[in-house]
Amino acid sequence: MSKVGNYISEAFEELRTNTTWPEWSEVQRLTIVVAVFSVLFALATWGVDELFSRSIAGFFNLIKN
Repeated sequence: MSKVGNYISEAFEELRTNTTWPEWSEVQRLTIVVAVFSVLFALATWGVDELFSRSIAGFFNLIKN
């Protein structure tokens, strides 16, 4: 059990001393970039899904009639 505690302790020490953290303004800018691309990707996925569902519905309507 002491190995787990030692590992966690060393991990936090490494985060505190050896990690280069970005500036707050960069974090905010990159967060906005990620949010915008997430919304665009969601809209693109919705659009493709809508296109395929309408195509399949149209195909089955052709077969049914």
